[in-house]
Parts: sequence; structure tokens; C-alpha cells
Amino acid sequence: MRRPGGPAPPLLLRRSVLFLLLLPGVFPSTAGPTSEASSKPATSAGGSTAAGSTTEPPPLSPLSQAMSTAGPVEASSPRLTSPQTPFHVGPWPAPVTKVTELCVCDLLENQCDVNCCCDPVCTAADFSVFTACSVPVITGDGHFCRQPEALYSIDQSVQPPERMFRLVEKVNPSVFCLQTSNYKAGLSFQAPEIPTLQNFDRLLQEFDRGSSFATGKDLVLEAESETPREAGANDTRRYKFKDLIQTTDGFLRLPASLLSRCAHDNPAGFLMTQAEKCNTAIKMDECSTLPELSMLFYTNFSILAVPNSSQTVNLTIQSITIQTPEGLRTRLANADVVLLPALNNQSCSNVVLEASYLLTFTEAGEIVEATISLVLGTVHSSAVFLQQVFAIRFIQQATRPVPFSGSPGYLVGLPIRAGFRSTGSGVIQSLNEGSQLTMMKSTTSQDCFQAEGSRTPVLFGYNMVSGCKVRITESAECTLLAPEILRVLKGQNFPDYVASFGDSLPQNRLDWVEISYNATKPAICEIPVSLEVEVKWTKYGSLVNPQAKIESLTVIITTAALPKVNSGSETIVQILSSVSFVDISVPAQPGYKAWPTIEAHLPFDFFFPFV
Repeated sequence: MRRPGGPAPPLLLRRSVLFLLLLPGVFPSTAGPTSEASSKPATSAGGSTAAGSTTEPPPLSPLSQAMSTAGPVEASSPRLTSPQTPFHVGPWPAPVTKVTELCVCDLLENQCDVNCCCDPVCTAADFSVFTACSVPVITGDGHFCRQPEALYSIDQSVQPPERMFRLVEKVNPSVFCLQTSNYKAGLSFQAPEIPTLQNFDRLLQEFDRGSSFATGKDLVLEAESETPREAGANDTRRYKFKDLIQTTDGFLRLPASLLSRCAHDNPAGFLMTQAEKCNTAIKMDECSTLPELSMLFYTNFSILAVPNSSQTVNLTIQSITIQTPEGLRTRLANADVVLLPALNNQSCSNVVLEASYLLTFTEAGEIVEATISLVLGTVHSSAVFLQQVFAIRFIQQATRPVPFSGSPGYLVGLPIRAGFRSTGSGVIQSLNEGSQLTMMKSTTSQDCFQAEGSRTPVLFGYNMVSGCKVRITESAECTLLAPEILRVLKGQNFPDYVASFGDSLPQNRLDWVEISYNATKPAICEIPVSLEVEVKWTKYGSLVNPQAKIESLTVIITTAALPKVNSGSETIVQILSSVSFVDISVPAQPGYKAWPTIEAHLPFDFFFPFV
């Protein structure tokens, strides 16, 4: 074929001359270079055509020998096709994708993209007007130690210009590369098999380990069968991580959530700190007979000190707290009483709402102490489900761990750590992280004095607002009412210091920030109407991973005059409590080194004889 306005193409010879280019770290392949227009015959020194001579290539690696492709494409072919992908030889993983079929610059469908040398739609006529290849190199998976590489270029030394293609083998210089692969499916994403009615039984047998679709009682039976215990044996084994905690009647059960329902037969594992919240279906006629509602279900057993032994540890009731339907909690002075559920006036009282275990262990893996804290409450007859909270914690003997809220900076959503001034150089902290810095919690009744014991922890990064109402009558006295409202706003134990970082130690006084107050004493008696806690924090450390640091905490108390109330009437005053976090971080400023100075000393007779 003759191009319009151009010379006729030279006669094609069905023999190609092999050019070998040795690059550092690259092995040659028998697949190139090839051109799409014509392959020029080799010429001798005298200028004659050596049609019958051939060039003997040097010995190739096994993979390079296998990476051979078809011969050059004839000029009469209307469209060009990519060379065939070589088959895989060697112990290394086979490439998932074929570099000869990859073309990232092919953007137009059924059209030739400009300067896209790997576009299969482009013809030799299109390649002749290309100035360069927009994507000259296409490499396979970079994780392999050996990977195929497709090289594209435009030969401008011939007329018309031709596309050149080479398929070579590249050696990855990285030390951490894949030489062999024993899991072929891990090299690419595998679409999961969707369960259907036909394959459900097969998938269940393949993936079920005996616990995914088992009930709580099945879990206990399976655990008992996997951990046989001889009668009367006194084994000196120790508990290890995730070992089931054994009791006199089986295993320690920590109810867990199963589709929002409570699975009360769920066994607890050693050193596995957990906190679960789930729902239990209740009926009023089963109030006194349902074991999951009684405190005996969680306390009437002993724990084995070590697995498969006769040494037991009694479970001690540390505290019993009674919660009213309005949310007010009162801690009983005597925790040795047994309060069983009872049906009274269409409500079930003494129902277990929360149960928290605390187990103390030694370095040898032996449990030496076990305590439980209970919260009992009342459920109305209209309730269908009861929300219960269960938790278990572990502490090592002779240690008093204090929970952190980050390391080192605070994490969003964790409680702010606070404490009180001590006579020494440190800070006194409460072991309960949820009661160190708290704020008033709103209740359904909106009565400030009924919600006095209802508090919620202040979480870092969370702005919160709560409120309540105070009814003021004619007989109300400001001097008596003001301290009571302030006690409701601040709580019983308001701290003096807050930690700058989430892991500040109590003995490091410099890592703690003193709480400041912004309140004015009025000339006449006024009642507090709002308490605002303003926390100013900044980003500390590297810009790559900045850490949250508290710079200051200010308590702002707003007061107002006691309103006058007419005889026989009352006035409602709204009381507010809020927490706000202010980011005072300053954008980073570039730092420059000082300009260099020249410290040169001239000889004393440098300007002689002029001076």
C-alpha cells in the first residue's frame, strides 16, 4: 500500500534480525525489538545484503528463553496486535497481570490515542506521526523479585518513524521481594462466594469452627470437652492468655451480645478485658424465677485458682448499688445482703442491671482474688426487654494500674484524666476513669436535685451540654440554695488538676495542669445558673503525628439574682452545664538557620607599607 503523498514502503523480508541490548539488572528476551513497518536486512561491511547470514545471540536465562513472542507484524496487516505474553518458567510467582495487555494511556474506545504506543487500535500509519511514547515502560508487579517489563519507543532514525517494542525481564534490586509464593490467592482480590440455598451446607462445614452458629450452652459444652479435668487432680498448671476461667460449676460466664440479645452462657477468657451491653427478654410472671435477673446467678460460685485444681477463690461482692427508675443511684453500706428479684405493684425490683468482675492474678498465672460490683434496679411491667451491662477486668497483684487516655496525647472519645492536690509532689487519682472529671447528666424528670447523683464523664474532643430545672418558692433562701445548686453542677468530688497528656503519671507534677476558675463574687447573694468547662488544647510534637495536649482548663461560673416569687406561686430557673474544647494550635512556621559568618583574621602587617 502507498501512503498518500509519500513514497512506497520498502519490500518486507520475512526474516528479522535480533538486536540484543544488555542493561544493568535486565536480561534480554527473544521478543524484541520489533517494528511494525519493516525489518531492515543486515548488511555486510561491503554494503551488500547478507540475507542468508544470522546473528547468534548469547545464552539467555530460562525465563528469558521462555519470554519469546511471535515474529514482526507484516505491513499489510490493517491493525497491529500486541506480542503474545510469555509463559511462566521458574520458581517465582507467576505474574497476575500481563504487561503486554496493560495500556494505561488507552483512554479512547476504538480510537487511537495520541503518543500511546501500547494502544492496540493504533496502526503503523499512526505510529509514524508519533513524536514519542507517553508511557515508555510498563512493569509488572513490583513485589516480585523478577518481573516482565514492556519497553516502547519511537525510532525517529527511519522514515517513516516506527514503533519499537521490547519485552525484557527485570530483576528487582529490593531485598524484600517475592521469590516464591505458597498462596496464589493472596496476590489478588478474590471475590467471596455468596451463600445460597445450594452451597450453604458446604460453606457451613468449611468455615464453621463449632462456635459461629452455636448457642451459649453449646459453647460451654464444647469448652468442657476440650479441657478435660480429672476428679481430685491437683494440677499445678497456670492460666494463660485466653484460657477459659474455670469455676466449681464449670466456667465463669460473662454474658455477651448475640444479635443484641444476651448470651448468658458465654465463657470468659483469662486476661481478656471485656465490656458488653445486651438485652434480655423479660416477662413479669418470670420476675422471680428467671435466673438471669438474680444476683445469685453471677455470685453463687467459686473460681479455681489454677486450671484443673481443687484450690478455689471465693467471689466477694464488693459493692451493691440501687438505681431508681429515674436514674438516681445509691450505694448500700452493707454489701453482704442478698436481694432477690420480687414483683411489687406491676414492677420487678432488685433486677441485675450491671455486673462488673475484677480478678487479681499473680505473675505465675494464678488467680488470688475475685470481686464483683452489682447495680440493681426496678423494671416496669410495660418493659419487654431489659438492657444489661457486663464487664470484666484483670489486675496484677501488688500493682495499682491507672487507665490511660492515650499515649502520649489524648485520643478523641476517651475520658479526661484528673486528680486532686496531694501533700507531696504528686497527684491523687481515682482508679475509676469514668469518675475523675464529670459533668451533670440530664434526666427525664429535669429536676436538678433528683439528678444530683447522675453524672457522665467528660470525653476529650466532645462538646457536651446538659441542663436541669430548679423550682423556687417564696420560702427559698439564697444562702442555702446557692451552695446546693453549685454542688449539683460540680459534683461531689471536683478535681484540682487535669493531665496534660493521656499517659501523664501522677508522680510527675509538671505534667499536670491546675484547674482555674473564672467567677466573680457578687455584692449580694446570687445563685449559679451555669457552669462551663473550657478546655484549651494544642497539637504537640511532629507534624506527621501530632499529639493532643491540654494547655489549660477553666471553669466559668455564671450567677444570677434570685428571682422574686409571689405568695402561693413558684418560679422555674433553668440550670445549664457545658463542656467546650478549643484548639489553640498555631500553624507551623518555617525555621531557618542563621546566616554563615566568616571568621577570618588578617595578619597584622597585611596593609604594610600603606598603613
